[in-house]
Amino acid sequence: MKPNPRSIHRYVVRIYYEDTDAGGVVYHANYLRYAERARTEALRAAGIPHAELVMNHNLMFVVHRAEIVYMRPARLDDLLEIETRTTDVGGATVVLRQTLRGASGICAVAQIKLACVQIGGHKPARIPSRWRDVLDAMRSDELDT
Repeated sequence: MKPNPRSIHRYVVRIYYEDTDAGGVVYHANYLRYAERARTEALRAAGIPHAELVMNHNLMFVVHRAEIVYMRPARLDDLLEIETRTTDVGGATVVLRQTLRGASGICAVAQIKLACVQIGGHKPARIPSRWRDVLDAMRSDELDT
């Protein structure tokens, strides 16, 4: 089964010198920074910007769990395309799969579980229905190749 092309958001970043370690490859923690940018842009492109969740509902998404598998290095001046798709939506959580792909193939795959919480007390809160509906529409269980 092919995923709905609208269910996958794509975001491109270029690797700069500041992103690399002494060996000339992307420092491992930077993949999480790229994934964060791509998630923010995916929400914005889907019409549910994180800033609106904060302003209108006094809620925010926080990373509850991050798992990342590194497959091959990205290097200085490479372009990485980050694909973001929803794999699961719960009452107060959403799981996203993010594939970071360079010219030579998949560099890393991250599975990020976000929790919706109240600002201030950080108590869990239900994801507002509009956000849940859009996140569910972004669902794709297709594996990366």
